[in-house]
Amino acid sequence: MKKQPWTDADIPDLDGRVHLVTGASGGLGLATARALAAHGAHVVLAVRDTAKGARAAAAITAAHPGARLDVEELDLLDPASIRALAARLERLDVLVNNAGVMGPPRTLTPEGHEIQFAANHLGHFALTGLLLDRLAAGRDPRVVTVSSTVHRQGRMRFDDLTGERGYTPMGFYNMSKLANAIFGTELHRRLTAAGSPVRSVLAHPGYTRTGLQTRSTTGVWKLLLGGIGNPLLAQPAERGAWPQLYAATSPEAVAGGFYGPGGLAELRGHPVAVKLSADALDPENGGRLWRVSEEATGVAY
Repeated sequence: MKKQPWTDADIPDLDGRVHLVTGASGGLGLATARALAAHGAHVVLAVRDTAKGARAAAAITAAHPGARLDVEELDLLDPASIRALAARLERLDVLVNNAGVMGPPRTLTPEGHEIQFAANHLGHFALTGLLLDRLAAGRDPRVVTVSSTVHRQGRMRFDDLTGERGYTPMGFYNMSKLANAIFGTELHRRLTAAGSPVRSVLAHPGYTRTGLQTRSTTGVWKLLLGGIGNPLLAQPAERGAWPQLYAATSPEAVAGGFYGPGGLAELRGHPVAVKLSADALDPENGGRLWRVSEEATGVAY
């Protein structure tokens, strides 16, 4: 008998397990948190805006009375906020590194990092490292890193990570998504070498309709992605969350695997195993990014 395509209805019972989802106040993060809570997980909504997070939690509870939810403040651009959240968590089984920024004008953090590289990669690198001991004590522990198909167009500009010598909003977004892919792959290598029980799994949502395409993008990209692409091509967030939910919950998700929609050009569809780029799989890139990230965040694994 042919196996049916995976949907969120296939998520197993998650009672007694704690999942943390970054960027859980809207879009893919909220859809992910809602599906996890619907299957019994205790979900930590890690959000920059706690008032918005509280509204998201109320919406989940209205749909699923009895859902176990915590709203925690997390600003991935603020090292102190990342460390404070990590210090507050007592236990954790699954970390979903979902939050992201797309296509803003060139902006630097107070520490001097380009904002997309900082929010999409460095913040998650630091958070993962600070939570690794709790994850290792968890049940079927996993780190899910959300990348994108555009990681295949990305190029790591190790000699100019701030864009000082040339910045394009989407070029640096693509680089940040490549950094996610390199990180998830290198994390898998290091966890395996250390004999850790934690699995590193990667996912991408295809083309999904969220606020990401309109919230921080400007000019022509805001028109192309938000005004034209979203209505014509994008799938709803509930469907876009399937690959990361599969990575976070399926017994068949493989450590080091990359999961995305199985439809045309990986834009939409049921989650399947998809390919990482050669740059994402390159151990030299992995080692170099790791050194840069430890130096930038002050977090050593």
